[in-house]
Amino acid sequence: MILFNNDYSEGCHPRILELLAETNWDQAAGYENDQFCNRARDLIREKCATPDADVHFFTGGTLTNLTVIASVLRPYQAVYSTVRGHIATNETGAIEATGHKVVTFPTEDGKLKPELISAAWNRHHNGPREHEVMPKMVFISHSTELGTLYSKAELAALAEVCRACGLYLYLDGARLGYALATESCDLTLPDIAEYCDIFYIGGNKCGALIGEAVVIVNPELRANFRYMMKQRGALTAKGRLLGIQFIGLFEDDLYVKIGKNAIDTAMVIKQAIVDKGYSFTVDSPTNQQFPILPNKIIPKLREKYGFGGATPVDADHSSIRLVTSWATKMEDAQAFAADILAL
Repeated sequence: MILFNNDYSEGCHPRILELLAETNWDQAAGYENDQFCNRARDLIREKCATPDADVHFFTGGTLTNLTVIASVLRPYQAVYSTVRGHIATNETGAIEATGHKVVTFPTEDGKLKPELISAAWNRHHNGPREHEVMPKMVFISHSTELGTLYSKAELAALAEVCRACGLYLYLDGARLGYALATESCDLTLPDIAEYCDIFYIGGNKCGALIGEAVVIVNPELRANFRYMMKQRGALTAKGRLLGIQFIGLFEDDLYVKIGKNAIDTAMVIKQAIVDKGYSFTVDSPTNQQFPILPNKIIPKLREKYGFGGATPVDADHSSIRLVTSWATKMEDAQAFAADILAL
């Protein structure tokens, strides 16, 4: 069985295993106060062109999101997201469990639009005010949950409306490595650091064994963040293990280099689907593809391949989700492409 269910089916890039083995007997302080985490922080600050940013390491995306949002917001404040946002659909109400409402907006392409934010903010401040939750944060993902990308102009526009409304802009970068590896992406890490108040660089889905790196750019959000990490169970005694992995990912630009494999293999699959004459729910340039296939061929594909879905589109067709990764073998992508063309 060849799996296209997600981008974390494999362990980690061999370079990370090498580093973990090489440093195994080195003694280090606990709770991310070690030489490895400090080196990883320096590398991330350098790549983001943010020498003063705070950098913290987490084990997973859900823990990252709930800790960041709980730290930033007061008890009566809420976060804006698309209806497809990870915090709204895939985190078992983790954000609401912190006491913060997720206010969602409809979207066809997975991207949040500035006009939706400004209209909602104006309605609140010209209407009920203290009778409903106060908006204070905007949550976006890059790449999005549908595999789409924000352009530099789009992110700049979001930042502009957030600053005008006094909202913090938070970017979930679970698949940031794949976004940066995409040819059509005109955003860089320094751009993201310029426009966002806080964001995280995903490792779990982009070559690490485990780990995410939070970058806090806005000085207003830095104070006492480690207290919130500890309270949420996010401050890991062996934090060194996370730092070592991000050293591996950010030395020699490995993070983006290995992301390209996910894009290359996804495009092989996408091209075969296009050549067969099938359509997609959204045009994604990244490692997540959502083709609309005839229902009759989906069980045949499942005999050899694992993938997400299927979501009915009409009586005869459903949308499935195919995900490639840094570790996807080109021959596996080619095999899927050949089977699509043959069915």
